[in-house]
Amino acid sequence: MTSTGGPAGQRPALLDVEALFADPDFAHPSISPDGSRIAYLAPHGGRRKVWVRGIDQGHDDAVAVTRDTRRGISSYYWTDDSRWLLYLQDTDGNEDWHLHRVDLDAAFAGREEPAADLTPMEPGSRVFAIDAETTVPGTVIAWMNPRPLYVDVFRIDVATGGRTPLVERTDPAETFVIDRTGRASWFVSQDTDGAHEISAADPETGRRRLLLRLDGPEHPMGLFLLPTPDGSGALLGDYGDGDDLHLVRLDRATGERTPVAALPGHSLDTLSAASEHLPPSVFVSRRTGEVIAARFVGDRPTIVPLDPHFAEVQAELEKLSDGVLDTVGSDLSEQRWVVTFIEDRGPGATWLYDHATGQSRLLHGGSTGPAPQDPAPAERAPMIPVGFPARDGLPLHGFLTLPVGVAPEALPLVLLVHGGPWMHDTWGHNRTVQFLANRGYAVLQVNFRGSTGYGRRHLVSAIGEFAGAMHDDLIDAVDWAVAQGYADPARIGIVGGSYGGYAALVGVTVTPDRFAAAVDYVGISDLANFMATLPPFVRANMTNNWVRYVGDPDDPEQLADMSARSPITMVDRITTPLLVAQGANDVRVVQAESDNIVAPLRERGVPVEYLVASDEGHGFENPENQVLLHRAIERHLATHLGGRSAAGDGA
Repeated sequence: MTSTGGPAGQRPALLDVEALFADPDFAHPSISPDGSRIAYLAPHGGRRKVWVRGIDQGHDDAVAVTRDTRRGISSYYWTDDSRWLLYLQDTDGNEDWHLHRVDLDAAFAGREEPAADLTPMEPGSRVFAIDAETTVPGTVIAWMNPRPLYVDVFRIDVATGGRTPLVERTDPAETFVIDRTGRASWFVSQDTDGAHEISAADPETGRRRLLLRLDGPEHPMGLFLLPTPDGSGALLGDYGDGDDLHLVRLDRATGERTPVAALPGHSLDTLSAASEHLPPSVFVSRRTGEVIAARFVGDRPTIVPLDPHFAEVQAELEKLSDGVLDTVGSDLSEQRWVVTFIEDRGPGATWLYDHATGQSRLLHGGSTGPAPQDPAPAERAPMIPVGFPARDGLPLHGFLTLPVGVAPEALPLVLLVHGGPWMHDTWGHNRTVQFLANRGYAVLQVNFRGSTGYGRRHLVSAIGEFAGAMHDDLIDAVDWAVAQGYADPARIGIVGGSYGGYAALVGVTVTPDRFAAAVDYVGISDLANFMATLPPFVRANMTNNWVRYVGDPDDPEQLADMSARSPITMVDRITTPLLVAQGANDVRVVQAESDNIVAPLRERGVPVEYLVASDEGHGFENPENQVLLHRAIERHLATHLGGRSAAGDGA
C-alpha cells in the first residue's frame, strides 16, 4: 500500500468549503503581443473579471477591465491593437456565447464604458471559437451560427464590429480548417459510413482534392487537423497502423504522411477538443504559427518539443517547477514567456520568464505558499497513478488519491467518474478530489474504455458498451481497490457529472447493491431523449460518437437497445440514497433528464435530494452554486459512507 504522509490519527483540519470553491485569485494568465502587459482572471464583486496590469506590476496596480455581474468570465483574447481586449459571455449557462469588446484605454483611464457586443444574434445562436492570431490587422476570425443549423466562419473587424463571411457551410456535417489568412484550406467530410474524408482546397480555384480517409469512430470528437503556416501541409492526429495517436504531417500535394511527434506507448492528448480550458494538444508559436511542442498522455503528461528555440526555452522553464507545463504563451518576439504548471497537490505556479536575460519571476503560487483557498502543502493529498486489467484483459489506467493522516486501509471510497465520455482523467489538481480526500475518502478515478488518450483499441472497445463493459470497467476498478485493501466494500460511493452522472445512475440500477451512495450531477437518464434534445447544430456531427457508440434512435431495434441501457427504464431498481444536481439552463442534458429520475423515486420513498440552480447550465460555475453543491455532497456522503463533515467529524 502507499502511504500519503503523516501518522494515522493526525488528520488535517477540515477545508473551508467557501474558500476552496471560491474563484481563484489568479487564473488563465497571458501576455500581450508587445510584451508590456499581463491579463488574467480574478474575482471582483463576486464574479470572475478580466484584469490587466503592466508586466512589472502587481495586482494592486491591476485594473478590472470587465464588469459582468451575473456570471464570471472564462475566455478572453488579446488583439493586435493594444486598445482592445475581447471576451466571451453567455446568459446563466445557456452557452449562447457572444463576443464582447472592451476598451483598455478607457478602463485604465477610469472611464466606465460598456462592453460592445460584436456578435449580436438571435437566441439559440452562438460563437463557438475565436482565432485572434490572423494575418489581417485589426480583425479576428469567429466560428458562429447566425443560421442555426450551420456553423459558418466570419472575419470580424474589432474596432467597428463589421463582419465578413469567409466560409458558409452547405453541409452541416462538414468541417473545415482555416489558416491564418482566413482561407478554408482543408475540408473534412463524412462518407455514408461516417469515415472522415480529408480534402485540400486549391488556393486559387477552391477545387478540392481527396487526400485521405480515416475511420470515423477512432476520432469520435473529430480530427485534430492544423494547417502549416506555409500552406504546404497540415498536422494531423493519426493512428496509422498502430494503436497510439501520433502527430504527423499530411502533405497537401501528395497526401504523404510523415512523422512529426510520437512517444512510444503514449497518445497525443486531445482533451482540448472538448474545451479550450483544458490543456492544449500542441503549443503554437505566436510569431510564426508553427507548432513548437506536443502533449502526450501518461501517468503525468509529457511535453515533446518540436522547435529548437522552444526546446531551449522549455529546458529553462522546467527548472522552475517539478510539475508539468500547462499553458505557455509568449510575446511576438518569443523572448518573454508567461507559463503555468500543473501540480497535483494544489494549483500550479505561474512564472514570467525572459529568455533574453535568463531571468524569471514567480507571478503566483508555487514556493510563495498556497493561495488563501488552498490547504497547506503538507495537508494536500497526492494523486497516485494506478493501473490494473479489466475482466477481459484490457489495460486500465487511473488515479488514486488517499486522505492524508489516515492509514490507507478499509477506507470509504468515492468512485469519481469523468464526463464525455470521450475525455480522460489526468494527473493534476482537482478541487473536488482534494475536498473528498480531506473528508476522509479514498478517491478513485479510472479511464474506462472509451476514454481518450489510451490508444485506438481502448477507445473503440466502448462501441455498444454503454451500461455494459464501460460499466464493468468501473466495477473492476472498485474490486481492485477493495482487493488492495484500500476500500471498505460496504462504504463505496459513485459520483459523476454529465456522462459521469449517467454512470452513477447506471451504477445504482445495473448494480444496485454495490454502492451505498450516489451523486448524479447533470447526468443523462434517457439516452434517446438526450440525443433528441441536443441543439440542432450538434446532431449532424453525432455519427461517429453517440450514434455509432450508443445507437441510432431512428432505428427501432437500436432504439430498444438504447432504452435498455437507459437508467430511466430501470428506475425501479434504485434503492441507493441519491443526490441529483441540475442546471436549469442546461442545453446539453436538459432538466427533464433529472426531473424524470427524481419524481418516481420520491413517489416510492427512495431517499433523494434534488438541487436545481436557476442560473446555471451544464455544470455549476458561480462560486455560490459550487459551494451549495459540495456542501450537499459532503452531507450526503457523510450520512451514507461515514466520512467527515463540517456538521460532525465522521470515522
